[in-house]
Amino acid sequence: MIETQTELLEIGEIVATQGLKGEVRVNPSSDFPERFTKKGWRWLQGKNNENLSKIYLLKGYQIPGRNLYVVKFEGVETCNDAEKLRECKLLVEKKDLPNLSEDEYHVSDLINLEVYHQITGENLGIITNLYVAGNDLLEVKLHKQPEGTKKPITVLIPFVKAIVPVVNLEQKRIEINPPEGLLELY
Repeated sequence: MIETQTELLEIGEIVATQGLKGEVRVNPSSDFPERFTKKGWRWLQGKNNENLSKIYLLKGYQIPGRNLYVVKFEGVETCNDAEKLRECKLLVEKKDLPNLSEDEYHVSDLINLEVYHQITGENLGIITNLYVAGNDLLEVKLHKQPEGTKKPITVLIPFVKAIVPVVNLEQKRIEINPPEGLLELY
């Protein structure tokens, strides 16, 4: 039994209903399609991080050409039932994480890693998010701020081997070789 949310991992958010038979659209935050297509238990978390409940996924498929999945849950039979799930987060148990190949990482393992310049050794910032694009992009909140600014500055760093040659999960750090101009904000 799940005692706390720390034992769960968010894999997506329900963003809309689909059709009249209780299906919903899910915007994924996971690179593993089977989390949306394979039958089995998932967890739902309410709109304001409330009401954690278990739900059974019956079937699902990816919308061709889009980064959205249509899924059908047991007990969700009508459009009105599905509408109640809008903005809910879809979660799985952390113990059910898929095995990864070398140089593959779970997003949750990357968040909060310190970012160091590989040549100078300078601690540049901390990873706050990862965006899935043509190449994944690491959002890094920089420790240094330009003079006269109070708001933290964030930059997007392409998560490719040439720019991010070292990911060390044990030491909770990555090392980057930024191309000229990537970190020059002003």
